Amino acid sequence: VQLQASGGGLVQGGDYLRLSCAASGRTFNSYVVGWFRQAPGKERIIVSAITWSGRTTYYTDSVKGRFTIFVDTAKNTVYLQMNSLKPEDTAVYYCAATFSGWNIGTQPYEYHYWGQGTLVTVSS
Repeated sequence: VQLQASGGGLVQGGDYLRLSCAASGRTFNSYVVGWFRQAPGKERIIVSAITWSGRTTYYTDSVKGRFTIFVDTAKNTVYLQMNSLKPEDTAVYYCAATFSGWNIGTQPYEYHYWGQGTLVTVSS
């Protein structure tokens, strides 16, 4: 399984970005894909996750109403649409995947495959 994350950049507060996580190497039915972020000096935490079917999603409280996760199964890609970005959203964002059926894990150790990070910087 290979995951390729992209879409990070430098934006101003209130702007938007869309992160992409392109998955390859197998079929992803029954997989869960999550987006995590890690700010300097802080632990890696989950931001959002989705089952491959798209039926079940998870958002951490701080991004609810601002971020949207969705999957394009035809492109084997999971997207994270980030609107109304805030300086506190600044971090390296990672996508990760695990074989999990419908159960969405929220801890990094629950995910077995990781993409490289993409840096999101939000200026005030």
